Amino acid sequence: MKKKLLMLTVAGGLLASSAAIQLPFVEAVGNGPNYGGHETVRTAILHTYEEMVAFLKEQDAKQEQMELEVIGQSIKGRDLYLVKYIKNPDHPTILFLTQQHGNEQLTTEGALEFIKHLGTRKMKDVLNHVNVLIVPMLNPDGAMGDVDFPLDDYIASGDRHLTRYNAVGADLNRDHVNKQYPETKALHNNVLRKYHIDYMIDLHHQGANSERDGKLVSGSILYPTSPNADEEVVYRSKQLGAVIFDAIEPTGWGHLGKYVGGSSEAIGRNGIAVEYGISTLLFEMRGMSDHYIGSYVIGQKSNGYLIRQTVVALDAAVRAIADGSIHEKDVSFWDTLPYQERRSEQ
Repeated sequence: MKKKLLMLTVAGGLLASSAAIQLPFVEAVGNGPNYGGHETVRTAILHTYEEMVAFLKEQDAKQEQMELEVIGQSIKGRDLYLVKYIKNPDHPTILFLTQQHGNEQLTTEGALEFIKHLGTRKMKDVLNHVNVLIVPMLNPDGAMGDVDFPLDDYIASGDRHLTRYNAVGADLNRDHVNKQYPETKALHNNVLRKYHIDYMIDLHHQGANSERDGKLVSGSILYPTSPNADEEVVYRSKQLGAVIFDAIEPTGWGHLGKYVGGSSEAIGRNGIAVEYGISTLLFEMRGMSDHYIGSYVIGQKSNGYLIRQTVVALDAAVRAIADGSIHEKDVSFWDTLPYQERRSEQ
């Protein structure tokens, strides 16, 4: 029998003031069980592609400053969406990219919450000083399990599996040089080449058992590490990382490590920085929504803070760019931030 695990998303109010997001009570770092084989993954609790599209269209109708654009189609013909808040094309612009990997959905859940947040009156003045672009699901075929290879060994049960790969088994986050697949082509041709983007956060999930200083991490971050990346681009990427680190670490439930990443430019973090001069940051949240390896999947009690972590990070980035404080961020913390390590199995 398949092992199973319950996953619940958390919604709710986002802001208590114009400066900070009010968070629900969250216990300790790493709260929430790893996969234990005694629960059920109900993928129906996560937004399906169709539910996401309905949500985006509803918010587009409600929000005066929001614009929705179709940038292309997936292999299986699903429209790929870009959410846009552009007050002035000359203002600094940040792109948030989620679900290049279809089984990494809590960042998408957080991005959808953030879109609601951007529609509040408290964000209206902020959006007068910064442009925000969001691709909330680049790999809808993988997210819906609509792929041309078997997923029988995946852990989740319910109406669908979620897989890292696109419909033909390709990793979209290894396609930023060749740009072979329609999802990657759409991102490059109709977003990265079309808009003048200054910053990008590429949101992912990693395994559930990484730690820093003996404590499980809630996520990890990394700037471009290609030797071909411009020094100023990398420096601004490190400043963006400082914004995120300073927003997450003081929460009491957030604990970030340095991601162990390669230098290949086929990876978005590297290739996009080199090709377009965009300052990029990889943000890997703890745990995945589905996988064939049990230790990669996260338990239900962690969903709330991981979704909130996404919202807090996106909010902090937008505000720091809008008010210019990002340019004052000290990047020296990177020199002492330890790389995360995989916790040994007990």
